Amino acid sequence: MVDPITRTRMSFRLFFVLLVCLLAFIQVLPFSVGDRRWPLPDLVTLLAFAWVMRRPDYVPAILVGVLVLLGDILFMRPPGLWAALVVIGLEFLRAREHLSRDLPFLVEWMLVATVLLFMTLGHALILAVFLVDQPVPGLTFMQLIVSAVAYPLVVAVSRFVLGIRKMAPGEADALGYRL
Repeated sequence: MVDPITRTRMSFRLFFVLLVCLLAFIQVLPFSVGDRRWPLPDLVTLLAFAWVMRRPDYVPAILVGVLVLLGDILFMRPPGLWAALVVIGLEFLRAREHLSRDLPFLVEWMLVATVLLFMTLGHALILAVFLVDQPVPGLTFMQLIVSAVAYPLVVAVSRFVLGIRKMAPGEADALGYRL
């Protein structure tokens, strides 16, 4: 029999995979949602960041890396580049999760926005070094801004609809995380 902690962890991991698949399916549908002058936020990255800041055990790096790599292939982006940057950003935030547990949401929001900024700059720099055609810089930074602005909404949906809340110190200790 599976203990409740492992069952909950695995069910949220499966739910994360299903959410990412649903988001990818919606993005490939042949109709446009909203104003096409504004890019859509990177919801997969935001969802992974929001979950890792609340429950790092729900989003393992390998799972996020594989899902973003599949998204790279599906949306014809350079394979593995954005996936690698997302995993690096995810692990950076995971390493600071125990420090940000007691900080206000505004600090968390600015931390995630800064990570997104460095990921976007790194993406553009790597594409420039290898002379790969890049999207229009204005569009790329508009997506960065839209993603940073959408982060509180993703956190609110994760918290109030999906029930993903920050770990309490005793709960973190029971799962084996340092306090």
